[in-house]
Amino acid sequence: MPLMGSLYIGVSGLQTSQNALNTTAHNISNTDTTGYVRQQILQGTAAYNTIKTDYKSVSNQQIGLGVVYSKTRQVRDVFLDATYRRESGRSSFYEVSADALGEIESLLDEMNGETFQESIQDLWTSVQEMAKDPSSAVTQGLFVERCSEFLARSQSVYDGLCDYQTSLNETVKKHTNRINDIAQQIKALNDEIRMIEISNTKDFGISFERANDLRDTRNALIDELSTYGNIQYEEDVDCTVWVQLEGEDLVRREIAYSLGIYEDPKTGFYTPFWEKNARFTVDPDTGERKYSQEEVEKAKVYDLNRVISSDLNTDIGALKSALLARGDHKADYTDLMPDRYDYEISQSVCMNIMAEFDQLVHGIATSINKVISDAAIEAKNINPSSTYLMTIDPVSGKEVPIQVFKKIASEGYDNAGVYNKEQTGTYDPATGEVQGYQVESLYTTTNLQINVELLRQPTKLGFVKIDGQVDYATMEKMKAAFESEDMTLNPNVKKKSSFVDYYGDLVSQVANSGAVYKSIIDSQQKTVMATSNAREQVIGVSQDEEMTFMVKFQNAYNASSRYINVVDDMLEHIINTLAV
Repeated sequence: MPLMGSLYIGVSGLQTSQNALNTTAHNISNTDTTGYVRQQILQGTAAYNTIKTDYKSVSNQQIGLGVVYSKTRQVRDVFLDATYRRESGRSSFYEVSADALGEIESLLDEMNGETFQESIQDLWTSVQEMAKDPSSAVTQGLFVERCSEFLARSQSVYDGLCDYQTSLNETVKKHTNRINDIAQQIKALNDEIRMIEISNTKDFGISFERANDLRDTRNALIDELSTYGNIQYEEDVDCTVWVQLEGEDLVRREIAYSLGIYEDPKTGFYTPFWEKNARFTVDPDTGERKYSQEEVEKAKVYDLNRVISSDLNTDIGALKSALLARGDHKADYTDLMPDRYDYEISQSVCMNIMAEFDQLVHGIATSINKVISDAAIEAKNINPSSTYLMTIDPVSGKEVPIQVFKKIASEGYDNAGVYNKEQTGTYDPATGEVQGYQVESLYTTTNLQINVELLRQPTKLGFVKIDGQVDYATMEKMKAAFESEDMTLNPNVKKKSSFVDYYGDLVSQVANSGAVYKSIIDSQQKTVMATSNAREQVIGVSQDEEMTFMVKFQNAYNASSRYINVVDDMLEHIINTLAV
């Protein structure tokens, strides 16, 4: 090769070494950049120059033209990426559930500085004191006061559970909006990356310019997206990434599909759904899309009735966990019916605890009412003119037994609020409703109040019969109602409890469930950390390694420079000496 041509070999070495040094410096400067993936220079030999073709020889006579810069690639491990994202999503799922149980345990444990258990114990103590002297105005007044305190604290705890359920509802909306934002950003990055890499494609379809920093941003978004739901993804030949969420396309080429948010008009709860799968009408006044509940049901993102299992990968994503923890309505004791429990609320942390808590309040209220009602009816049967423990209903004008706990809505006496499945109907799984009763007619925590007449005059209870005998028997029955162990937390629990022990069992159940989730999270976090560390060893920047590369590329640069100097000296010698 002519000496002038040899200079190009040295120049190719200088340029390639300089590019390698720049890439190494870029890696070192981004050592602490979140989401940065180390970059690596790929070098190759330039095309050979054939100077003579000799068919008698083994090969042609060729001269090398130096080194070429192939591309700067990201160093990633596809398997570790997929594992990390799946396990991160699973960890987020259990973190939401554990946080929900922690919040609920706090609500159940403390209320205005006093545990709710104390209000039950105080009520039980007042019953015992009144049993000693039922005719005492002092013990009657204390009993009514304790009933009032119990109900006030019950409603405070239940309201706290409802508030936390509302908080989870807002979390559902926030997560859904964030998923839409991420989808739009991935779509925009797809466009930018495609424009840079495809427009710079050279011969043989190879791109010599890589949008690696944009790819880092896109991969960081996919990492974040994996914490919200179960995702699948793959890079197409045009450098764009398509992403699926829960088996449905979220980003496909130049389209980012949006998740809609449907607000239930009754509960105010949000339901994420696929807008692409739901038909809609357009409001002629506002131009807004309107989706019916039926269309939303068909296009829901999550099927919350599926069994939660790691084998089925149904335990992935913070959004799904928030939906499960929140539930779809404010539960009460009727949700604990055996034919409804497993189908509706068993997998919802909030609804499960709300129903079990309401069952306790309902049980205490209706049991107290029923003991008084039975005594009044028994006296009436013996003597039809008896007014013992009776009062006049202001709505119907009829004589009815006194109720300590009255309903706020649907005034009137109806067998002390005892729920009778045979009278009120059965659960219809097709519609998700119980036919034959109205929620507002139930003796639930939110639908109870203390009898105003008793608050003003507790001695109306009396407990002294017409013949002047003090009614000790009725108070013994009330004590027996508190001591009777015939309540279970839910249909799947076999242990029976009394009113006094029930609340302790409820708190223990929450604490035990929280401990289980905590152990799952600890194990899951170790898995995520191990995977993250393994992935970091591949994609992370090691300053020691990069410094080694820097020395290598610097030496290569110096070698190319010395080569050029040698060629230059030779040319100078030829020109100045031999040309004379």
